[in-house]
Formats: sequence, C-alpha cells, structure tokens
Amino acid sequence: MYFEYFGLNEAPFRITPHTDFFFAGANRGATLEALVYAILHDQGIVRVTGEVGSGKTMLCRMLAQSLPEHVDTIYLANPLLTRDEIVHALADELQLKLDAQHPGALLGALQAHLIERHAAGRHVVALIDEAHAMPPETLEQIRLLSNLETSRDKLLQIVLFGQPELDQMLARPDMRQLRDRITHSFRLEPLVRSDVAEYVDFRMRAAGYRGPTVFSSSAIRLLARASQGLTRRINILADKALLAAYAANSHHVGRPHIAAAVRDTDTPSARRAGLQWALAIGIVAACATGAAYWWRTAHQDSQAARSDTVLGSAPPAPAVPAQSPPASTELAPTGKPTQLAAAPAGGVVDLPLAPARELAAATNPAPTVPAAEAVVDSALPATAGLPDLDPALAKFGDDFARRLAASERWRREAAQHTWVIQLATAEAKDPASLRKYLARTGQQIDDSKLRLFLDRSNQRMRIGVIYGEFSSAGEARDALRTLPPSVRNQGAYARQLASLG
Repeated sequence: MYFEYFGLNEAPFRITPHTDFFFAGANRGATLEALVYAILHDQGIVRVTGEVGSGKTMLCRMLAQSLPEHVDTIYLANPLLTRDEIVHALADELQLKLDAQHPGALLGALQAHLIERHAAGRHVVALIDEAHAMPPETLEQIRLLSNLETSRDKLLQIVLFGQPELDQMLARPDMRQLRDRITHSFRLEPLVRSDVAEYVDFRMRAAGYRGPTVFSSSAIRLLARASQGLTRRINILADKALLAAYAANSHHVGRPHIAAAVRDTDTPSARRAGLQWALAIGIVAACATGAAYWWRTAHQDSQAARSDTVLGSAPPAPAVPAQSPPASTELAPTGKPTQLAAAPAGGVVDLPLAPARELAAATNPAPTVPAAEAVVDSALPATAGLPDLDPALAKFGDDFARRLAASERWRREAAQHTWVIQLATAEAKDPASLRKYLARTGQQIDDSKLRLFLDRSNQRMRIGVIYGEFSSAGEARDALRTLPPSVRNQGAYARQLASLG
C-alpha cells in the first residue's frame, strides 16, 4: 500500500526470513563468519541460542547460503521428530532409501552413505532449527549421530538452533554427554538502540528506499523499548508505523506513529511501552501546567508591587537575614592556589586502551580528567610498525595504533601454523565500544595476550580481537573451554593465525 509513497520496491519489514535483508550489524555478521569457520574446520556440535524473534532462522538460512559448494546442507525445521524419524529425515534429505529395520541398522546404513560422500570430497552438515523443543531421546540420537566418523574426520556436522530453553535442557545431568560434544556456543543478543536505528535504515534501503532517514530519533527510542530489541517485533511495529505515516500523509515516521503501532500490537512489552509513553506525556503536561500557573501568579504579584511603589507607598523595610554561622575567611596563600588532585607520576595519563589492572595500580589517579581528554605519551610513534594505517582508523587514537602495531609485529614474528582464539570482530567505526570491550575483557583474562587485527576481506573494514598463542588446534580449544563464560559465549572460537589474512 505504501510502497510507491516511500519509493520502495518491496516490503522492507516482512517477518519471513528473506536473506536479501540479512542485517550484518549487532554482531550478526561476525557470528555468521564464525559459524562458517566452525563448520569447515571443527569436529564438534555447534549451538546457537536466542530469544523468540531474535533472528535465529534468518541466521540459519544465511548460513546455508554461505557455505561452499562442496558442503551438502540438510535443514530440519520439525523439532518433534522421534529418534528413528530424525534418522529417516536425514536419509530423505540425502536421497537415501532406508527400509524399516533395527535402529542400529539404520545408523549403519546412514554411516555407509556418509562415508561414500566423504570419499567423494563432500561435507555434510545438518542445521536443526527449534532444537529446544526436541524430546530428550531425540537429542540423545543427535549425540549418536555426532559419533559417525572416519579415523580422522566427522562424517556429519551438526548445528543446533534454539531458544534459551535449549541451554536449560543441556544443563541437565542426563545431557552431560551431549553437552560435552558442543565445541562452540553462540548467543544472539537483542539489538540496542543504536543497532535498531541502523537495522531499520538498512531494511528500508534494502527495499529500495533512497531518500533521507525516515524514522526520527524519538521514534527509534520508542521502537527500541517497545520491541525489546527483537528483530521480529521491530519488523511488525515498523511496518505498522509506516502505514500510520502514510495514512497521515507524512514522509517521516515520528514517535506518534510508533505509538499508534504499539497500540495496535497485542504484545505485553509493546503495551507497557505505550503506557509508559502516555504516562510520560501526562507527567510533562502536568509539569507544564504547574509551571505556567506559578509564572502567572508570580507575574501578577510583581505587577502589584510595582503599582504600589508608583502610588507613593513607602518601600518595605529590607529583610534581616537569619543568623547563620560565619563563613570561613581562610584563603589559600597568594600565588599558591589550592590543588584539587595530585597529578600522576610523570604527568601522563594514558587511559583509553590501557589494561584495567594498570589503571588501578596508578598511585594518584586524577579522577577529574576524562579518558577521552587524557594526555598521550608520544615517545613511541603512534603508527610504528604499521606504515599503511588506514586514515579511517585515526579516530581510534594513538593507544589503538600502538596496540595494533604491536599486534602486527607479533603476527610477523609468529609461526603461521600458530593457533589463536578469536574473541570478537566489529566494524571499524565505534572507538568507544572497542575501548570498553578491551577494558572489560582485560579484567577477566590476561590483557597482555589480547591482540588486534584488521580484516579487509569484505567491503567494510573490520577490527578483530584475538587471544593467546597456541601450538595446536587442540591446545587452543582446551584454552577456549577455560575462558570465563562471559567471554567465551560471545562467539569466541579457535582459528589458525594464517587464516586471518
């Protein structure tokens, strides 16, 4: 209805997983890259969890499209399969005819077929959606399927997509054997407000829009709160808001249009956001009314006082102030102003990317000096060892340049068969978030082993964070398992140094 009005070629906010509208921000693109790498280079089960409407099915479809040609992908969307039915479902997808036979014979026939494919250079991966709804006995069958292997390689790679209930089920004692076979776990977090703005703008332009930003900042704030950052809810509310703007003959979506969409949406979170917005409007209106009444009363009183003076009334006697303790008359000696805080030794504050424990060790930190305005030691050139530093990285500051240069020197000196743990990647556009991530992570693991690298393989340059130095894949995976969950569960995975490019 509103396509031509907004210059769109198609619906921008459909709730079906259309891969042309895959949003790579909010760590979605990095998670996709990590999944592809895990499938091609790892031997264990992979788990992806997220709330309802967080984009798991879209990610699953994108993963199927992103895998190389030699990978045969099986997509299972029915979670209510029995342990025998899931074997038959896999066989059907592989075009393998299985007669009704003993479960052990079924697995044997499937294994023989997978061996043939492996010998032909094929790689088989099963993407299982809605895994949280699977019966426990079917999950046990998945564990047995993960045991199908040659002397060197797994014959079937398995990726489980599910809601957080999947984590709860795998935490049960009787699921320990399956849980121990999961080598990578990823979690899709809801979008924050800045991500919501980028997501909405991306979807509009992917649908053909070419004009200025349609959704106002106030509309985005309400949209983020009402949707709780879940992409499916964002799509529903944004679609209705566009319709409301079209009906109002407006080319911009404002807060009232989002509020109308919220009122029309039957979800508790959306209704709460709408009520909160209405309450806020009421409070502001009440405050404005009270302020206007106070100003009018004060204005009338001042006019009355002035008229009394003009008519010759004696001016009122000056008010005698109440007795109060005398103010201190002790002043700092002339030429010696009082010092608010002692300066750090050497007069240098080097904060933005310094390890947290080094900051805590400073003897007399100056709390009034913001990190962004700190003085940077210029003894070491910011781009030492990094002659081709991209101008777009200048906003990240000298500390970033030094850390990146040190990382590049380490990469040149390290053996290319060295393994590392990749913790995160992000587009090179948000220095503050990178500083916060490095500071937070440096408090939980050894900061001296955190390194940076630049990924220019895509159109947009990305910054990656890696950790450690390991002689083998097994050693790297063992170290990965010992990382704190808050670090490990953000998409960390083991990879070889040579693969960084």
